[in-house]
Amino acid sequence: RVARYAGGDDYHGVMEDRLEALAAALEARVGGPVAHRAYVDTGPVLERELAARAGLGWIGKNTCLIDPELGSYVFLGVLLTDLALPPDDPEPDHCGSCRACLDACPTDAFPEPYVLDASRCVSYTTIELRGAIPEPLRAGQGAWVFGCDVCQEVCPWNTRGRRRVPPDPLGLRARLAPRAAWRTPALAWLLALDEEAFRQATRETALRRARWRGLVRNALVAAGNAGDPALLPHVRRHAGGE
Repeated sequence: RVARYAGGDDYHGVMEDRLEALAAALEARVGGPVAHRAYVDTGPVLERELAARAGLGWIGKNTCLIDPELGSYVFLGVLLTDLALPPDDPEPDHCGSCRACLDACPTDAFPEPYVLDASRCVSYTTIELRGAIPEPLRAGQGAWVFGCDVCQEVCPWNTRGRRRVPPDPLGLRARLAPRAAWRTPALAWLLALDEEAFRQATRETALRRARWRGLVRNALVAAGNAGDPALLPHVRRHAGGE
């Protein structure tokens, strides 16, 4: 499994383009230059905290920002400007007594509501961690080879039928949608990729972040969890066996 955001065009570039377009629109509206700087996970900016203060949603118990109309499957970008803009009212917390995300986490990465132990999070261990994935966390990784969506999949704010689908006149949703190869990639295919094939398969996607060795490592853990004898030749090859 691959996190749903990662298999399409890299969201960094898509979002940065839209933020620059927003800056240009602001300049057209005020009739002059606007000092600005755009961030999409690219600088020391606390996007979630700023988004919550801006009234876009609240930070849920799984530490994701939850928009009351869109849920948590959203990308956050920040445009810092020198314009004096009136603030919006913050959105109150609507999580209530629900703890679906906390109970569903496969690696128990939430020691308490609103607190994430990143060192146990599958999204961290499969993407940011360099080196071996700690053995106690491998079973919880399940079939994930890049990221994890479990705490969002079980969130009622993502599953309820009244989720609004915003208009998409620029076709951005199609650009961000997973490419065919990454919707349900086969473990045998992933384990057979060499470094050049990896670069080709992950071109202009966020999957590059894990690097080739990281993706192979993740696929080996997923293969161990699958217990499929057909994958043994691939596992042995990477382990240096016959």
